[in-house]
Amino acid sequence: MLRVKAGDMDKMGLLFERHHRALFGFFYHMTHQKNTSEDLVQNVFYRMLKYRQTFTGEGEFRTWMYHLARNVLHDSVKQNKTLHHYDVNEMADHLAGGALADEGFEKQQDAEQLHKAMETLSSEHREVLVLSRFQELKYDEIANALNITEGTVKVRVHRALGELKKMFVKNESRR
Repeated sequence: MLRVKAGDMDKMGLLFERHHRALFGFFYHMTHQKNTSEDLVQNVFYRMLKYRQTFTGEGEFRTWMYHLARNVLHDSVKQNKTLHHYDVNEMADHLAGGALADEGFEKQQDAEQLHKAMETLSSEHREVLVLSRFQELKYDEIANALNITEGTVKVRVHRALGELKKMFVKNESRR
């Protein structure tokens, strides 16, 4: 990114190749919309170019990228009040790291159950879980990206996992 900031725009393609899938996974986990997620990824890279002078290189690039991604998501939510949900399996190949690759019917059901449970979480809790568990950011990176303390991140992750656990325990007792 420092090279892009210095005017080497060819490096932007390399950044896109390295990070577009992870960003898509973040947006898809947050919105469950394929087309919207693709558009939001493009908006993040546009903002990277537009605001490249704000990248100082002092922190990690991923932290700065997810800070931009979060702003893009919030702007999109403000503009579009309705969200349309798509089938989880439709996006399995696009998610970062192939986290939901098809490995049988049981795994597919578990993934669908997880996504349904994630939808019920508050946006704050869903956001920290996506960043920490799916995007594998460290708590200090999340804190920097969200402009909150690391302690707040830990509390939100703990509470979100607790809520998910309650939902799964409740569903297991129904079986």
